[in-house]
Amino acid sequence: MEVTDLRVALFSGNYNYVRDGANQALNRLVGYLMRQGAKVRIYSPKVARPAFASTGRVVNVPSLPLPGRGEYRAPLGIPGKVRRDLREFGANIFHVSSPEILGHRAVTLARNWGKPVVASVHTRFETYPRYYGFAFLEPAVEAYLRRFYRRCDAIFAPSESMAQVLREQRMSYDVGIWTRGVDNELFTPARRDMEWRRSIGLADDEPAIAFVGRLVMEKGLDVFAETIDLMAQRGTQGRIVVVGEGPAREWFEKRLPGNAIFTGFQRREDLGRAIASCDMLFNPSVTETFGNVTLEAMASGLPVVAANATGSESLVEDGVTGRLIRPGANEAFAQALRLYCEDKGARDAAGRAGLAASERFAWDRVNQELVDGYLRVIRLREAGGLPRSKAR
Repeated sequence: MEVTDLRVALFSGNYNYVRDGANQALNRLVGYLMRQGAKVRIYSPKVARPAFASTGRVVNVPSLPLPGRGEYRAPLGIPGKVRRDLREFGANIFHVSSPEILGHRAVTLARNWGKPVVASVHTRFETYPRYYGFAFLEPAVEAYLRRFYRRCDAIFAPSESMAQVLREQRMSYDVGIWTRGVDNELFTPARRDMEWRRSIGLADDEPAIAFVGRLVMEKGLDVFAETIDLMAQRGTQGRIVVVGEGPAREWFEKRLPGNAIFTGFQRREDLGRAIASCDMLFNPSVTETFGNVTLEAMASGLPVVAANATGSESLVEDGVTGRLIRPGANEAFAQALRLYCEDKGARDAAGRAGLAASERFAWDRVNQELVDGYLRVIRLREAGGLPRSKAR
């Protein structure tokens, strides 16, 4: 089988109605598949005003707003009309991108129809309960995820560190890698703009510590704020620049120093300019499976201080392109940021190293790795292979 023989049915709970790294990666994948001659159809909730234009044809699936997080929608399953469309399309592989109701129904349908099915892993859902006071639920969530992923022929992690976690959690017997790429035209040191810095109130010699991403508690906003408090107690000079929007913005604004700068949501060239115009990225999140913003900051020539967790540990080389700090070690986070605030030479050296390291993450190359995975799974199924959970 060749790539031109592929007919991929992609199931996503959020393909383009909210902008985040996961759905942007899925849209890039669809674009790459289509350029290679593959056929793709996407099954996802649709909204009147999506965050960005979708790549490929999207078939709407019924959904409801997610309680407490109305910007997201919960797909309700695969009704008869959508099943008929699937049969007409004639998919030879199903790809599910999230373990909600739509994903479960898609896996069940694929198994009933005898089609291979793969899953891509985009976030560490089992870590979310701890940010909302329900840490005791983590084992149950992990068991739920294990049941979902084990019903797939294979799963794909965005980093080797995340793949190792999935193996240790016994999520699948076949764990591959579909990493993420970076657009080196959008994210480059050349987009650094001193006039833009001045326009938001940054002095030319004032170190800017960036937070980039959706403002939700699971991104480690509490750790970020506590670390900045520790720096202030020791007199370290530096300004916080928050690039992004989200439901926790009001909490974050109250929790950070009064001179923190909130740029709001930025996209494409504006996002590239905002990142390159800062001086370092602080990413304390432990929920990432890859860390798109970490790679984008590296491509922009910024050192990265990050939690030593899945995703970041596959990108950041400790002491070379930035610092990897044990999650929860807020004093160590503060010391690392203090170094880059006070030592421009160390900051510049780490930024150059990060830029060099980012050059190996070309989008076409990483998407071809997943295409190769599709073809391998289909060949295995044609040779009589089955998901291990079904064969037992």
